[in-house]
Amino acid sequence: MLVLRYAALVALVVWVGGLIVLGGIAAPSIFAVIAEQQVANGRMLSGALFGEMLRRFTIASYGAGGLLMLTLLARRILGPRPHRFAWRAGIAAVMLAATAYGSLSVASRIEGLQREIGAAPSTLPAADLRRVEFGRLHGISTALQLVPLLGGLVLIFWEIKSD
Repeated sequence: MLVLRYAALVALVVWVGGLIVLGGIAAPSIFAVIAEQQVANGRMLSGALFGEMLRRFTIASYGAGGLLMLTLLARRILGPRPHRFAWRAGIAAVMLAATAYGSLSVASRIEGLQREIGAAPSTLPAADLRRVEFGRLHGISTALQLVPLLGGLVLIFWEIKSD
């Protein structure tokens, strides 16, 4: 059981830690450094770079979520059943669903909109419907990232609190 609990905790730390690093460190750093260098189409380059990092991290998130679900099920089958098993499994499933929806639906709509615009959305007038839609989708994407972040923090707490 210790190995399964350890694997679950590592999966959660990778997932939650990655979200914190991407959102709190990588994104602001990328946009600030490239803007400081005054690179032509810097916002587009920053967005493309961060988008690729997010795409690759999403694959890691799927792996972490899958491992988390497997460890929960194995612990349930092998016993003793994890405390609050249904809650843990439910939270993990919602975390995976939010990640999947964000990466498969919202991100693809953002990419399509960026291709249609052909420039950084911030270069469009504030009232342009494409810029407004980009902002809305970006907000949804950010909110969806909060689901695995907050859910993961709850699961980490329960995992370290459990005997």
